[in-house]
Amino acid sequence: MGAHEGQAGALPREGGRAVAGGADAEGLSALSMRGIAARLGVAAMSTYRYVPSKEDLVLHMADAAFGEKSYRADAPEDWRMRIELGARTLWSLYRKHPWLAQLGSLTRPLLVPNLMVHGEWVLGALDGHGLDPTTLFDIHVLLYSHVQGLAVHLEREAHAEAATGQSEDQWMDSRAPALQELVESGRFPTFAKVVGAFEDGYDLRLDALFEFGLKALLDGLTSIVEGQEAGT
Repeated sequence: MGAHEGQAGALPREGGRAVAGGADAEGLSALSMRGIAARLGVAAMSTYRYVPSKEDLVLHMADAAFGEKSYRADAPEDWRMRIELGARTLWSLYRKHPWLAQLGSLTRPLLVPNLMVHGEWVLGALDGHGLDPTTLFDIHVLLYSHVQGLAVHLEREAHAEAATGQSEDQWMDSRAPALQELVESGRFPTFAKVVGAFEDGYDLRLDALFEFGLKALLDGLTSIVEGQEAGT
């Protein structure tokens, strides 16, 4: 899902992958039609034979990136194991291509076939358990939002580090006086208690948070998915 609506067209798959490599290295905002042409090995104006605009090119790039991984025919049949596999597969693609998570919101789906492959996998895992269509699709959207919602911070942190010259830890260290002021203000006693209980500060680990959230979601959804199945 994302902000760019439409479907990918005639850019060769290899071209989409080449340009995606540039976005991986420099970020999506750094791409220009001239730079794209250089990566494709063509004159700048020649890129318009493949795509009419940068926005359309982003569709090709996204489709190529999402198509780098698929699912085996002999994958597990258990619904929870299938969803875990699908979520981790999508997370790994966002890890490899952080710009993918920046393409938009849940409300304006990114309509490219290779993202649909991942959606179809999750829907297939949930189908056949007695869920009504709205509940089934709500669960699908909720699971996707967990993956994409965390992944959106991957490129944002890279941009922030490039802009400030500070790593995440260095930035937090520079904000220590402001944090201390909040803790000692007396206005936020629970926050102060929790922060004070950390032995060596809080380490925000997106990979661990992804796994923690996925387990919590699936634990909560088990009674809905399996309860509906038992009632049919």
